[in-house]
Amino acid sequence: MPSKDSRPDTAASVATSLTHVPALNDEKVAQIPPNLTGGEGESAIPEDKKEELLENIEDDWQHDPINPRNWPSSKKWRMVSLVSFYTFVSPLASSMMAPALPEIAAHYHITSETMIAMTLSVFLLSFALAPLILAPLSEMYGRTWVLHIGNLTFLGFNLGCAFAPNTNFLIGFRFLCGLAGASPIACGGGSISDLFSERDRASAMAAYSLGPLIGPAIGPIIGGFVAQNIGFKYIFVIISGLCALASGLAIPLLRETYAPVIRMRRDKRSADPEKAAMKHPHLTQEHKSKLHVLWLNLSRPFVLLTRSFICFILSLYMALMYGIYYLMFTTFPTLFSEIYGFKAGVGGLAYLGLGLGFLIATVVGAKFSDAVYAHFTKKNGVGKPEYRIPALIFGSFFVPIGLFWYGWSAQARIHWIMPIIGSGIFGFGLMATFLPIQLYLVDAFTYAASAVAAASVFRSMLGFVFPLFGAQMFAALGTGGGNSLLAGLAIVIGIPFPIWIYFAGEKIRERSSLTK
Repeated sequence: MPSKDSRPDTAASVATSLTHVPALNDEKVAQIPPNLTGGEGESAIPEDKKEELLENIEDDWQHDPINPRNWPSSKKWRMVSLVSFYTFVSPLASSMMAPALPEIAAHYHITSETMIAMTLSVFLLSFALAPLILAPLSEMYGRTWVLHIGNLTFLGFNLGCAFAPNTNFLIGFRFLCGLAGASPIACGGGSISDLFSERDRASAMAAYSLGPLIGPAIGPIIGGFVAQNIGFKYIFVIISGLCALASGLAIPLLRETYAPVIRMRRDKRSADPEKAAMKHPHLTQEHKSKLHVLWLNLSRPFVLLTRSFICFILSLYMALMYGIYYLMFTTFPTLFSEIYGFKAGVGGLAYLGLGLGFLIATVVGAKFSDAVYAHFTKKNGVGKPEYRIPALIFGSFFVPIGLFWYGWSAQARIHWIMPIIGSGIFGFGLMATFLPIQLYLVDAFTYAASAVAAASVFRSMLGFVFPLFGAQMFAALGTGGGNSLLAGLAIVIGIPFPIWIYFAGEKIRERSSLTK
């Protein structure tokens, strides 16, 4: 296991390298074609902002035609579309079986509410942990083949779910589905970062975030009708078909986007690989040891969660909302069938409120977030991560409003549209807070990709845990009381702490070695 001391002192190396790299004079700047300036500045989600600066300067990588950030816009968005398709399918599969839980329980003779919830949420347990291994693999061997192999194995494990002979096999295959399905989550953010600079960070992050959130909302709509008309097994068959379609498109069209892998592959193809590698010593030093890359990816997210209170509290808030989100998936089928008499197919439409809330927040929330950030930057002359927080506070008010509305309207047995509207308000609040948190983590932390990974692991763990106790909580407190408890937690964590971060965040960052 590489020690921390095996890595060169970054601050010193930055200073030394910058003094030994000749600055581009006006004549050289004028010679750079406009289409080769996309590589300048930070990437959208940098792994290590200081090392990225060095690696871009070496060999003038930032102006290299093969740098993915210098690719034509049409090629970039083609890559985004393919990665987004991958990133959409696995979250879709995480919840598509939700409306069919009663049918699955009857088929496998499951009587325990916890076991029924486990068939759905165990996916998220492996989904949370797998990126810690898959992300470093993508940095060792490239993102493309991790995506391809993950999708193909995901296809196979979903077929295993379709033909599972008993509950244990179903839960086991669902766990394996989470492992394989996590590959686009592990690599998707990195692929976006490979293609776009910090100037396009908000729109790029919105594109990356939409799939993991909208997929689980659309999945139950499809799954409900499939389960009702042709049987729940075909839910998994359809997912496998989507995987086959994604691979059929992506394998021939998707290109490698991870810069260090592209550069080192070019070195190996050169006439003198050792001489070629000497042109970028920092890149070689940082990526030559696979064990070093693995250790950094495994340790950094936990270091950030345990040593940065800001990272911890924002990740906790995101995780709380994600846990509530998946809790809704396991309770919707029972609630809408018992209170409103919905069958599985129509019951899937109850998830439309969440999906609509996400879509509105993606359009409105992203524009509002950008407008607020631009306003404060123009007013104060410099951009700061804390300028992302007002948009987070704005979104935080919608989360408890949606939960109160949803819970008490369902308990009062008001018209079925009312709890769906409440879930839509919650969905709007979730997405409206999700994006500012992601952007703040990227803006504030030196190891931005690890900060995002820490939040991702935390939220998937709560997404696994919450559905396991949901039935018992609502049985004890009622739908209104249970959702009021969750709304109270959202208020306590989601409103005062972001306000505190807005006013005190900059001073805290100045005292931390983990933030820039």
